[in-house]
Amino acid sequence: MMVQINGATHEVADGTTVAQAVRALSATTTGVAVAVNDEVVTRGAWETTALRERDRVEVLTAVQGG
Repeated sequence: MMVQINGATHEVADGTTVAQAVRALSATTTGVAVAVNDEVVTRGAWETTALRERDRVEVLTAVQGG
């Protein structure tokens, strides 16, 4: 199925979870926030939240600096 992650279209397997999508993008999950279709997904729900066709996923990473 096709989903959009950070504005780019990706093909992922049916049943792919938010956690799997995050791990595919980054080796670290510290300082990461995720929204699916403009709704924040709490870290505790990443493993159980399955993506659906045409979902829009935003993976945001906090950076330190000023």
